[in-house]
Amino acid sequence: MTTITLEDAQSRLPEIARAVESGETVVVTRDGEPTLDLVPHPKPTPTRKGGIDWEGGRRFMEERGIKEFFTYVAEDFDDPLPEDFLLRPLP
Repeated sequence: MTTITLEDAQSRLPEIARAVESGETVVVTRDGEPTLDLVPHPKPTPTRKGGIDWEGGRRFMEERGIKEFFTYVAEDFDDPLPEDFLLRPLP
């Protein structure tokens, strides 16, 4: 893991991008405090298309006896909420 200041990161972005692409994590700091982490983007695999582990989700459901992801969706699920509901204080 590499640590770099925000000022250095601005001037060395292509170099940092290459390091991250090769699997390294880069911590960017501002005033000595960690501000953000630059991490490699997950690569899609046959079971993880678009970054989603569909096979893992299927196994999770199977292990718990879940047969359907959604068993029921109300017809009005996307209707706007009534105004009095939105203005009511939380319990």
